[in-house]
Amino acid sequence: MTRDQAMDLLQQHLKNPNLVKHCLAVEGCMKEFAVYFGQDPESWGLAGLLHDLDYEYTVQTPAEHTEKTAELLAEYFLADEIIHAIKAHNMRVEPSSKMDISLLTIDPASGFIIACALMHPDKKLASLDLAFLKKRFKEKSFAKGASREQMETSTRLGLSLDEFLLLCLQAMQKIAPALGL
Repeated sequence: MTRDQAMDLLQQHLKNPNLVKHCLAVEGCMKEFAVYFGQDPESWGLAGLLHDLDYEYTVQTPAEHTEKTAELLAEYFLADEIIHAIKAHNMRVEPSSKMDISLLTIDPASGFIIACALMHPDKKLASLDLAFLKKRFKEKSFAKGASREQMETSTRLGLSLDEFLLLCLQAMQKIAPALGL
């Protein structure tokens, strides 16, 4: 599957533009992490881009999230590791590879970083730094839906929380225009 095919599929199944932007943010982070770990950024990017493909279908049944995605992607013969990572981000399977754990941790981090940007006076990713992110990370009432526990799982990747957040921020800053931030 090419990225263009994945984008077409994403836009066909996700109508909420903010959800599409979230998927773009996760894709950008996954590509950055793939390069960091010496892996294939295209396959990691596809996992990030497609990870919430079925979200609008399963929003009322979160336990089923990622199962429909796996069904929708079956005809594209994606690598098993991509499907596994997508399922692992919703704990449908045990996250075991670096790709799995990266997607699991990046998913909430991208939403957290977007929330940080939106509360910043100029609402731009370029204005954020690690100190700002860390301050907001400690505020449990801020971006409550962004699981701190999931983000802290980044230690399983051999990254400190600071390194993890900085890699995510840098990746998202590179694609800020696509995110509108």
